[in-house]
Amino acid sequence: MALLDRVSTLIRANLNDLIDRAENPEILIKQVLLDMENQLLQLKTQVAVSIADQHMLEKKQKENEAAASDWLRKAERAVDKQKDDLARAALERHRSSQQLSQNYQEQVTDQAAQVETLKSALRKLEQKLAEAKSKKEMLLARHRRSLVTSRANRAEQSIGDRSKAATFEHLKERVMHSEAVSHAETELLMDDVGDRLAKLEQEDEIDRMLAEMKTRRGVAN
Repeated sequence: MALLDRVSTLIRANLNDLIDRAENPEILIKQVLLDMENQLLQLKTQVAVSIADQHMLEKKQKENEAAASDWLRKAERAVDKQKDDLARAALERHRSSQQLSQNYQEQVTDQAAQVETLKSALRKLEQKLAEAKSKKEMLLARHRRSLVTSRANRAEQSIGDRSKAATFEHLKERVMHSEAVSHAETELLMDDVGDRLAKLEQEDEIDRMLAEMKTRRGVAN
């Protein structure tokens, strides 16, 4: 679908290359972030719609499965009462409901695969958006440093002693870049720790719910 194509393009986008090639990096990266946020909103909506469709299909499958079982029971009662015509009619309804149930089951399987594809794209786009936001200032700062260095080099070239100025600007750029990278890595580490702690809490909750269920049903842990 077109939405997934657009999302895939954003996910594959190389932010560093985009900034390097842009005439106005600040405008470009703001536009990229806006595009990501818009596509993320649309993708979330599509995921919700697809999940709702899956639930609807599952409901229809179960309804036809139940109907097939009910018609089979009716056919058995008709046979017991030696009503072959009624038994045949009930069996025909049974087969029809059973076929519909199978058809809906196939649609449920296809829909579940689509939901997983959309969820996967959603997770990747969320990660890309977070990455873009965390790198935004660092990328723009790098670009601004590049412009300042270029202008400084041209100025030094016009007045002489260019090598010393270039060396100083190069060292200055390396220090500022290292600081920016260190800051970004710290933010990513904090996010990772938070995700891991949240996962541990979720696992503990699942363990607790499982233990309670086993206790209620008299199953040994």
